[in-house]
Amino acid sequence: MSKKFSPRINRFQAIAFAILVSAGLASIGAAATLLFSTGNPDGQIATLSRIGTATQIQTETADDFVLTGNTIIEQATFTGLIPTGAALSSITRVEIEIYNVFPLDSTNPPSGKVPTRVNSPADVEIDEATSDSADSTLMFTSTLLSPNFSVANSVVTGINPIPNQTTGGEGPVTGQEVQITVIFNPAITLPAGHYFFRPAVQLSSGDFLWLSASNPIVSPGTPFSPDLQTWIRNDNLAPDWLRIGTDIIGAGVFNASFSLFGEADQDDDGVPDSEDQCPDTAAGAVVNANGCSIDQLVPCAGPITGGTWTNHGQYVSTFTQTVKQFIAEHLIPRQQKGQLTSAAARSNCGKPSHGGHGHGHGHGR
Repeated sequence: MSKKFSPRINRFQAIAFAILVSAGLASIGAAATLLFSTGNPDGQIATLSRIGTATQIQTETADDFVLTGNTIIEQATFTGLIPTGAALSSITRVEIEIYNVFPLDSTNPPSGKVPTRVNSPADVEIDEATSDSADSTLMFTSTLLSPNFSVANSVVTGINPIPNQTTGGEGPVTGQEVQITVIFNPAITLPAGHYFFRPAVQLSSGDFLWLSASNPIVSPGTPFSPDLQTWIRNDNLAPDWLRIGTDIIGAGVFNASFSLFGEADQDDDGVPDSEDQCPDTAAGAVVNANGCSIDQLVPCAGPITGGTWTNHGQYVSTFTQTVKQFIAEHLIPRQQKGQLTSAAARSNCGKPSHGGHGHGHGHGR
């Protein structure tokens, strides 16, 4: 899950987004397409998802999603409640974590403090897929959808190990319905698989409660199966998780309201397929903004524009200029220049009767 290309949001884009955030105008980018959505809030339940502080323990709610191929997740939205009367500016920090499904990234067998860990989030998050506004790997803006939104039940503190896990919830709650839009910087790249999405929010006063939704789909509208429902834990229960419906409420299956946006990246080079001018990049190769590696820009068989190399010198010269360009764009360190150009000089590329043969040098991450 390593990232082979520099962040797709550059410094100037980040500044522009910050201006939009301050004006409340940030929106989903046109290039990103809907990857997954659970739909709008259904009014059934709201559950705490809070970043820990010196005075409050961390509490996490996570809901699952599926990716059908290697994917770059660029943006996300999720919807919840903040206290009535609280300003949107009271949302001071947002953190997004992605989890594999247990037993990946987990101690197995588990502790036995909960009814089951089957189909739960893993013990720990995927490090490469964690983004936080506190370190600028995530940028967010908030939109007020309704000043008065009520749900039938809630889970905030009743998160207990067995045999006291079924509390029935903590009853109805009303607050302001807000949608939080996030842009990941860098984007999150994940292979095909089943995952859990976990947003957490910090407010200067009060808590963020993530709202439930009832319509999980896989774009462009395929019903989501199997649905692993929402799970919750706090620092007292971690690394274990409880099912919000089955374990805490005692009945029902809940999902949480969120959507993911991005693009497919079939060759896993960090550049979306719609922008990738060089598909089928070799695994691990460093690429430029167009998704092209040095070997793809300077093929051994002949110039990328067609034909064959006039001679070996033409190949080496072109290869060297391309290496210099990758260095200038800070894609590879300057120290690699000698190693790469020496390998090109030792190759048979452009030599009589060897023009189409491989030259045996690669360019790692």
